[in-house]
Amino acid sequence: MWLARGRHPGPAAQEAVRLSLPTLKDSEVIDDFLEVPGAEGAQEWIFEARWRVAEAVTVRARLTVQHDSGDGQEWVLAAEAEAPWSPRWPSPAAMFWPQEPDATWDHDAVTGLRFRDINPLPADDKAVRRVLRDSARDDWSIHVVVHEAMTPDERGRAPLAGMLPPSLRHRVVEHRAAPSQLRVVNWALRDFDVQVPRGGAVVLPGTAAPSDHDPDDFAVRTVFLDGSEPAELIHAVTRFAALPRPLPDGGEEALTALREEWRLLTLEEELARERKLVAMYAEALDAMTKSRDLYREAAEQAHAALAAYRESADAVTEPQPQPPAAPAASPLQQLTRTFERLKVSARPRRPAAGTGGAQEDKAPEEQPQTSER
Repeated sequence: MWLARGRHPGPAAQEAVRLSLPTLKDSEVIDDFLEVPGAEGAQEWIFEARWRVAEAVTVRARLTVQHDSGDGQEWVLAAEAEAPWSPRWPSPAAMFWPQEPDATWDHDAVTGLRFRDINPLPADDKAVRRVLRDSARDDWSIHVVVHEAMTPDERGRAPLAGMLPPSLRHRVVEHRAAPSQLRVVNWALRDFDVQVPRGGAVVLPGTAAPSDHDPDDFAVRTVFLDGSEPAELIHAVTRFAALPRPLPDGGEEALTALREEWRLLTLEEELARERKLVAMYAEALDAMTKSRDLYREAAEQAHAALAAYRESADAVTEPQPQPPAAPAASPLQQLTRTFERLKVSARPRRPAAGTGGAQEDKAPEEQPQTSER
């Protein structure tokens, strides 16, 4: 894969891409391209392109251009090939952006410096420290600091980008330190354990450098700024670009969008996608059918169990109904019974034999009543 992030300092960056893509297709540099229709309220334009390298290896790339934020338009470009990426392949940026020297799309997003040109360090020491510290923390671009042992002539002002392998030309930012700036440069880089040799160059590590990264392995003692190819420096930059490193912040999202939201399909890819969808639907339908059959079987088992339960309940002998309890006596009946008991208790008892009759025969005679006058 190949990742890059940059900034177009002016407006209408998307128009430059819209003009460049048809030209590249007509000249058969790319096979096809597509501008993805934007949703309502979208804050970016998305372009896709496909081309071939090494005659048979297909490369797919996705460019996202943000709307103008007042200080330019930031862009992110992610590309992926069907084979391990080679630095000798064309840069994906050249498949979207115009390559004229005056095109302004090729600015680094962190520092604002250009990829395809020499970037002299500022004269102010504070500005030098700010630029180098921002560059040393940047994980999207590769920053190289070259110290001029003496002021070079016109031949020594040739940008490094033109000598690098094509895939690296739009990922490398070249900083040039004047002869008198060596001390301030090394002082600014001391927190990153990086030092620039006098008259030499160094590749800045970034924050995602491997734990076993040794800055001295990517430092070059002497760079001849006489127009000749700095082979040792090119080799150091190429080795650094090949290091296994974590994706930069936002890189994973760009790569995921490239893989999962790709729209520019060939006829074979569309057929393969349709077959995949048919297979997925068939699998889902089969799962639903099996689920329906299992539900039907469970329902039948439940009905059979319910019928068996009812049959067993009917076989149990029903209990005989108990006779109704006698109704409670009314108050009138209770009063009648009470009178009957009193009537029985009020009857005279019969006298015992030999006693009661004699006493009655001897009752005293009634005495005559007298009155006094």
